[in-house]
Amino acid sequence: MADKVSVRIPTPLRGHTDGASSVELPGTTVGEVLQELARRHEKLRGRLFDDKGGLNRFVNVFLNDEDIRFLQGLDSKVKDGDGVKLVPAIAGGSWARSRRCGSTEARRFRA
Repeated sequence: MADKVSVRIPTPLRGHTDGASSVELPGTTVGEVLQELARRHEKLRGRLFDDKGGLNRFVNVFLNDEDIRFLQGLDSKVKDGDGVKLVPAIAGGSWARSRRCGSTEARRFRA
């Protein structure tokens, strides 16, 4: 079991970790580390996990800069000194900006 895996907390989620930008946690897999994070900071549970205990689809997780979706997912093994990064998915955009840029989608909606 790894005793020190550093989990980097992105700015939008720091309000759920009392402002901490990173947390050192134990675990043998990414899933165990994230479960421990959610146990210590309960407000994060709904942000990280869905109702079935799977990873929320709006959160991307990286283990040492590798997306865990291309590793073994939550079962990806960790060791001391590893780093886990949480990256909330960002979607959307500005319709006004697309209109200024003349995108096809914006042109279709012009009156």
